[in-house]
Amino acid sequence: MRQKDIEYFKKILTNQLKELLIHAGDAVSGMTTPKENLPDPADRATIDTERNLMLLIRDRERQLAVKISKALLRIENGTFGICDKCEEGIAFKRLEARPVTTLCIDCKTKEETYENARRV
Repeated sequence: MRQKDIEYFKKILTNQLKELLIHAGDAVSGMTTPKENLPDPADRATIDTERNLMLLIRDRERQLAVKISKALLRIENGTFGICDKCEEGIAFKRLEARPVTTLCIDCKTKEETYENARRV
C-alpha cells in the first residue's frame, strides 16, 4: 500500500476515534444528570428502555473505538491493509468501506459461510 493511502486511512481513523470519544463524553454526562421521579410505570419503562438502548449504542461505539485503535496500531507497525488469514492485501475499496477490517473479502466471506453453517 502506498504511503499516501496509509496517511489517508490514518486521517479517517483518527477522526472517527475523536468523534467517538466526543460522543462518549456527552453520553456519560447525559446519563449522570438526575431524571424526574415518574410515578407512571409506563413513563418509567419508556425512560428505562431509552437508557438501555443508549447503553447498547455506546457499547457498540466503545467496541468500534477499540477496533479503530487496533487499526491505528497496525498502521504504525506496517501491517494495515494485510489480511490476518491469507496475508494478502485487502482491497482499497473494502478498506474505504470498513477501515477497521482485518480480513480480505474472500476470507471474510468464508468466515461468514462457516459461521452460518454452524448455526444451522
